[in-house]
Formats: sequence, structure tokens, C-alpha cells
Amino acid sequence: MTKPSLPELLHAAVTAVGGVERPGQVAMAEAVAESVDDGSHLLVQAGTGTGKSLAYLVPALAHGDRVVIATATLALQRQLVERDLPRTVDALHPLLRRRPDFAMLKGRSNYLCLHRLHEGVPQEEEEGLFNPFEAAAPTSKLGQDLLRMRDWADETETGDRDDLTPGVSDRAWAQISVSSRECLGASKCAYGAECFAEMARERAKLSDVVVTNHALLAIDAIEGAPVLPQHEVLIIDEAHELVSRVTGVATGELTPGQVNRAVRRSAKLVNEKAADALQTAAETFERLMELALPGRLEEIPEDLGYALMSLRDASRTVISALGSTRDKSVQDEDAVRKQALAAVENVHDVAERITQGSEWDVVWYERHDRFGASLRVAPLSVSGLLREKLFADRSVVLTSATLKLGGDFNGVGASLGLAPEGTDGEDVPKWKGLDVGSPFDYPKQGILYVARHLATPGREGSRGDMMDELAELVEAAGGRTLGLFSSMRAAQAAAEEMRGRLEKPVLLQGEETLGELIKSFSADPETCLFGTLSLWQGVDVPGASCQLVVMDRIPFPRPDDPLMSARQKAVEEAGGNGFMAVAATHAALLMAQGAGRLVRATGDRGVVAVLDPRLANARYGSYLRASLPDFWYTTDRNQVRRSLAAIDAVAKADGR
Repeated sequence: MTKPSLPELLHAAVTAVGGVERPGQVAMAEAVAESVDDGSHLLVQAGTGTGKSLAYLVPALAHGDRVVIATATLALQRQLVERDLPRTVDALHPLLRRRPDFAMLKGRSNYLCLHRLHEGVPQEEEEGLFNPFEAAAPTSKLGQDLLRMRDWADETETGDRDDLTPGVSDRAWAQISVSSRECLGASKCAYGAECFAEMARERAKLSDVVVTNHALLAIDAIEGAPVLPQHEVLIIDEAHELVSRVTGVATGELTPGQVNRAVRRSAKLVNEKAADALQTAAETFERLMELALPGRLEEIPEDLGYALMSLRDASRTVISALGSTRDKSVQDEDAVRKQALAAVENVHDVAERITQGSEWDVVWYERHDRFGASLRVAPLSVSGLLREKLFADRSVVLTSATLKLGGDFNGVGASLGLAPEGTDGEDVPKWKGLDVGSPFDYPKQGILYVARHLATPGREGSRGDMMDELAELVEAAGGRTLGLFSSMRAAQAAAEEMRGRLEKPVLLQGEETLGELIKSFSADPETCLFGTLSLWQGVDVPGASCQLVVMDRIPFPRPDDPLMSARQKAVEEAGGNGFMAVAATHAALLMAQGAGRLVRATGDRGVVAVLDPRLANARYGSYLRASLPDFWYTTDRNQVRRSLAAIDAVAKADGR
């Protein structure tokens, strides 16, 4: 029997999901097949509505080797495992004569731990009773969640937190889950044979396709202990998120609360001398942190250096002592020791990392209103790590609706450790960039309006002219507005002002869960939804409920962001343009994502309004505009109001 062609396979898969093949989807599928076959790498930008999931699934399944797909969001993981993969596998089965298996794999703390559920959380003197199920009053929210999770544990087949609906707070979930460091290990655990995390790993080992998240991919790359099964093809969807997720995994943190927890957990398990030394080091660290001012530490102050060395040395002593001391009064000693070891090892590792003072690390203090001060350390860049760990021995396909910034892929490529496209060399990963466009007619479906007449936004202070502009735009649009703000304070100020001026409901992020807010926003066309970062990327509301997307200003990183400013400075010291490489790239990605909220379907019409004149006037404005969808562009405020009113009138006439 002749091998089925890629067009045949794609046609079968698209038909099975009730879709229509699009030129961009076909071009992407062909490029993915070519990349997988010759072991090269591909960056592919595919606009909303292209059908990119099928464009990479079909060639990957046809190839036959094991594939790992890593995504940033839970929504896409679910879509792949519950909808796209089952339908695609069924559609391709008659043609391929085989039925590829697929599985989802996440980090250990995403799965219910039966040991912790049945044996309780190891006791901590200051944190109440041994068993949280007895400690929490059944009438409290925590108590109700714990009882519900205990019932759920008897019926769940996966133990996956995301299968528990409605969900529970992080605090409640922490009572029945463990980190990989706290895990006893299947061979030592009384529940090892039934462990949900172990079962998920076993399923992944036997599957042809493993769906995971960026964080687990990062852990697999950074920690050197393989978590993911061997695979020949890696597909990274929502790839614009990868660098920030990998940076997050590679970031260490020390807080007084965390250090004190390590002290409490280990005190009973080691000799008094070792326990006292860690306690003393913890107290010194806590006193210093009370005085900590937010900002980067280009050099570690002497007193902090001593405190960290004391923490490191005392932690090392405790780690050695934990192996031998036994306290007869401690119940479930193995679990207690493992939890204490995990807490102390984390303190040791972060203290040692900062003390060693790598030139490739950035160290800073952060202060949070609720949680107090923390000391953080993150890599100056993850590009070298990604180049070495991701692109060395497999074919990698990276895809997103936003990868091409300012007209090419080299900016995103550089952040991933890739040399400019077309560079030759022995150790240089070979890659190409492909923009397959979008099925939408952006110049006809959308307008990009820049309010050129407004004052340039300053760092602080109210923007009266911006509020007037916003009110007029929302009024002209008849509501239907998604407001994307550069800070929570700006979103709150705008919501308060609009609620006072307009007779339109204004929803504000944080006043309800994101899911509920989006549902309310979709249901009522007159409603506006204002918020910050997660709305720039997480809202999918096709149709007449979202016909105006407003950005209050270009979302450059804050000038006092320690990591971003350190990265910018490093580029400048190497002779590059730090502002363009770091700040403008960051802003371009966010703006492209934000503008992408407007047109989600072929019938959508509307306006993206940027209330920051720098997009029209500044030198870098053309770079940022080139990163956005190809909307019709104007700075004419009267024209845009007429257009919004006309779009609103059509929607109302259609009863929307």
C-alpha cells in the first residue's frame, strides 16, 4: 500500500473536526513535515484561525517518532488532549493503519498525593494540628474544599488538579500535594503502586505523543534529571511565552517565612547544635530583610553576604545531620524528614547560588504589600541554556500567532539562543522562519487608531486627556470594550472614572475570577472589561461583544524592573541596542498579543485604539506597528468615532 500523502492526511483531519483547509494551514503543515524529516528547526507564525494545532499534529503523527508538545496555557493543553488529538487520531487511523497513543504529563505538584491525603501534612509547631482535615472547620472554605477533595480522591482516575471542578485555592491544594523534592519516591512510599504522578509518567513513556507545559519542559532542560521520555520531535506552541516561563523556573527565591519553615521542619530531626545554628542564621537574615529596599543588587552588601554564608553553612550541616538523627516521637518519619530536607535544600541552594555570585545572574530585593520582602536571583539570559538544551539533538518546531517582530524572526530567535536566520556554522542550529499569515482580512476587518494628539504618558499621575478620549471611544462603540492597561493601578483608575461617567457596566479584573468576568463580558454587548497582563493574552471573545480594544500606553517594562534593566544593560555593554533588544521586543510581543484580541473570527469588525502618541511619533513606533496585525491605520479621531458608531449600529441592527 502506498504511503498516504500529507495533503490526504490533512484533508482527513480537517474534515473530521468540521473545518475547512486554509492555505496558511497547508503551508505550515508542509513546513513542519520538512523540518521534522530533515531534523532542522522551524519558527512559524500562524495567525488566529489558521488551524495551527492540526497543521503540526498531522505531520508529527505521520512521521511516527515520539513527539512532545509543550504549551503555555492549560486551555490549549486541554483542547489538544480532549478535542484535537482524539479526533485527529481517529481520522488518520484508516490512512496510517496505526493509532498513535497520547498522554498528558505535568509536574508532580499538579497531582494529588495519596500519601499526604491519608497520612496528613507533617506537623509544624506553629501551624496547627497534624491532620489538616481535622484542623480545618468543616464550615470554613478550606474545610469544605478539603472534604470535597477527599471525596474526589476516591473517584478520580488521574488525580490531576485541573480535573477537579470547581477548583480549589493553592492553600487547599498544598494540603494534598507534594513537590518533586518532598516526594518519598514510589519504592519507599506505601502508596507508590497507586501514585497518580507515577501513573502519568508511565503513560507518557508508552505514548507516541506527550502533551506537557513550558514549565515542565524547562525543568527537564535545567535540572538534568530527565522528566520527559526520550523524543525525536519537540513542538512548542504559544512559543512567545517560552522565555519567560523558562526564566521563571530558573529563578530562585529566599524569604524569611520560607527560611523559618525550613528551621521548624528540621528542628526535631537534628541535634541541638545544628538546629540552633540554622535558627540563628534565619534570625539574622530576617532582620536584614526587614530593612531591604526593592531594587537590583549589583554587588552583594557585606552584611547580606555574611547572612547568606551563614544560612548556606548551617543548611549544609542540617542536611548532613538529617540523615542520621531519629526522634522516636515523630510520626511517619520518612515523610517528615523528606519534607524537612526539601525545605532546607532549597534554602541552601539559593543561598549558595547568590553567594557564588555568577556574572550571569541578576540578584534583587522585591517587596510585596502582603508577603513582605524577598531576595531573588534569576539568569541574565536563558538563550544559551535554550540553545544547548533544546536544539541539540531533536527537531524543534516553535509556533505562535506572534513570533515575527518588527518584520522578522531574528528578535525572538535571539532570545531562544539562535543566530540570525541563514547563519552557517558547525555548532549553529539551523532554522528558518515562516509566516503563514492569517485567514482574516485585517485591513478590512480592523482599524489601528493611535491617539496622536494626547500628551505623552508620564510615569505617574492622572491622565485627564486620556480618560476623556477613553470615555468618548467607549461611548461611540456602545460599550463592547476590552481595556488593556499597563498596570493594575491604571486599570482601577480607568474603571472608577468610567463607572462615574458612563452608563455602561464596567468589569474590573480581580473583582471576580477571570472565567466569570469573560463570561459576563461576552454575554452583554454594552459591558466593558478592564484589566492588566493576563487579559492581554488570555481573552478569546469573538463577535460583537468585543469591537474596541484599548491599550492605555505602550507596555514597556518598568524602568525599575531589575531583570529587564539588567538585560538591557548587558546588551548595551556588548555593543548592541539594549532598548530595542529588550524593552521594545517585550512591548512588541505584548502589543501583538493584545491587538490579537480584536479579530477572532471572519465576521469580526472593530478598532484597536492605542492611547499613547509615541506609537505614531517615536522612532521605534514603526517597529512596534510592524509587529501588529495589518489593520488599516489612522490618527484621525473623528474618523475612528464614526467608524465605531457605524460598527455598533450594524451589530445592533443584527440584534447583537
